[in-house]
Amino acid sequence: MTAPAIDGDKLMAFVFQAVGEVGATLNAALVVMGDRLGYYRALAGAGPTSPAELAARTNTSEHYTREWLNAQAAGGFVEYDPETRLYTLPPEQAVAFTDESSPAYLPGFFQIALGTVHHTTETIEAARSGAGIGWHEHTSDVHVGCERFFRTTYNASLLAEWLPSLDGVVEKLERGATVADIGCGHGASTILMAQAYPKSTFVGSDYHPESIETARLRAKEAGVSDRIRFEVAPANAYTGSNFDLVTIFDALHDMGDPVGAARRVRESLAPDGTWMIVEPMAGDHVEDNLNPVGRAYYGFSTLLCTPASLSQDVGLALGTQAGPARIRDVTTAAGFTRFRTAAQSPFNLVYEVKA
Repeated sequence: MTAPAIDGDKLMAFVFQAVGEVGATLNAALVVMGDRLGYYRALAGAGPTSPAELAARTNTSEHYTREWLNAQAAGGFVEYDPETRLYTLPPEQAVAFTDESSPAYLPGFFQIALGTVHHTTETIEAARSGAGIGWHEHTSDVHVGCERFFRTTYNASLLAEWLPSLDGVVEKLERGATVADIGCGHGASTILMAQAYPKSTFVGSDYHPESIETARLRAKEAGVSDRIRFEVAPANAYTGSNFDLVTIFDALHDMGDPVGAARRVRESLAPDGTWMIVEPMAGDHVEDNLNPVGRAYYGFSTLLCTPASLSQDVGLALGTQAGPARIRDVTTAAGFTRFRTAAQSPFNLVYEVKA
């Protein structure tokens, strides 16, 4: 068989593309480093800054601030002036790295990415055997990074767009509804709803005991622990019934048995209740997802979400990019008859499901 001809220019272009990928991989750790050491916060609004000044403001070593700043400048995260040899964090980057109230806040995204690749060796072995890796087996950067990333999205969209897109749900919440938040993790979504709707009561559940402990602490700190009960329970066995609203945020595709979870949702809903599913933005075909968001989500799917599903009973492994058609199939298999896309954002699709 004749070997294909190699275009040297194309080959070198790809090599330099790959060099950029290595730099991006290392930069995930550098962003987490800058977040934890306070580099971004010290640079925000400070104007042109030297490595020595950054080191002094953060009580860290100048040897590290100098190399970190140069790496950030090479990646376009900070600006460098060769005449003054000073570094500036642009205001847009300052928002992205220091403003926790902004939907563009990014440190959590980098943190969960860094935590996800931490277990690459175990994932390689799991790929050989077909085994899974449970959510509880990952480093805390996965759990904390997940909360930090998704919390900014929920703060921006849940109350203002997603809940109002559901038929009659906001009115029920304002009057006083019962809500179950399944796979709640650290409880960011549950607490946000409880703060917004003081007449309603909430049950948050997750199979991960450590996450539930954190959720209870977060609820107490937020002053809503009297309206939320958190429990350790798998998605197909949470307690309670006759819920006006059941929610699953960015978790259905991680479940080993999403159809079993969907059946439990149907059993627990009030006759006119609503199930809101929030899932990662995805189309139904691979070509729909060949874009930066889809690329990131396929990466998480390979290293985090698919292994999580395979570690559980059934192990359906929907994948992070399941798409509307496969999510609809899950709800139909559980006996639901109504399914529609109610809202969307750059990172999420919101589905309204009814019996």
